[in-house]
Amino acid sequence: MSTALHAVTPARVLRAEWHKLRTLRSTWVGLGLTVVLTLGTGLTIAASYESGGGDDDIDTVLLVLLGMQFTQVVLGTLGVLTTAGEHSTGQIRATMAAVPRRLPVLWSKAAVLGTIGFLTVLATNFLTFPLAQTFLAGTDHTASLTDSGVARALVTNAVGLALLGVLALSLGSVLRSVPAGIGALIGLVMILSEVLALLPYAIVDDAARYFPGKALEALTHADPRPDLASPGAALLAMALWTAGSLALAALLLKRRDV
Repeated sequence: MSTALHAVTPARVLRAEWHKLRTLRSTWVGLGLTVVLTLGTGLTIAASYESGGGDDDIDTVLLVLLGMQFTQVVLGTLGVLTTAGEHSTGQIRATMAAVPRRLPVLWSKAAVLGTIGFLTVLATNFLTFPLAQTFLAGTDHTASLTDSGVARALVTNAVGLALLGVLALSLGSVLRSVPAGIGALIGLVMILSEVLALLPYAIVDDAARYFPGKALEALTHADPRPDLASPGAALLAMALWTAGSLALAALLLKRRDV
């Protein structure tokens, strides 16, 4: 009975990872910054917007959620800290001693971070958009949640950013270093796709559409652009990037010493 009472179960591992995440100051700082940057940037842009000012061709949802440029770094950093932070403090040894199979820890970290990231971004998006529209009323970017593609873009943006957070978590597990994990994330999300798009090869340009940075941009468009992937393809690309990084992290977690 005592063995059963203290048995390691998926639910207990999940609860333990949720407890660790919610007791870290960095978690609440990161989530708070996500809300503040998204809302603050969206309202600032909306309040200063004037029709004919050169931003008329920007998708309305993307315009309002331009704070995503900052929040993807914030959520990505939080993801890296979730795994690499444990390695830097040595806490990972105690974690793996409690869960010798190891992989349930990785799955639980990913599930907890992905869920809390998605819910935070989703709630912030659906708060930011209607508030921004109070400033955009009567301009070229007047829109409502019931307009075609708007609600979908707000949701897919949240899904994409949550997946990005899990991808960053995987990078942190693979590299076991907070600076290296953040550097790899910024290089993959913000730099690589932009560099590839500059190369004079059509096949490279097409491939760049499915890198995380461009895929996130596509997921934040209510009206898909021809030079970006479709929302469905972009969502699939983000899911594959995340799944691939998680698979690599799982393989190395099983093979390496903690």
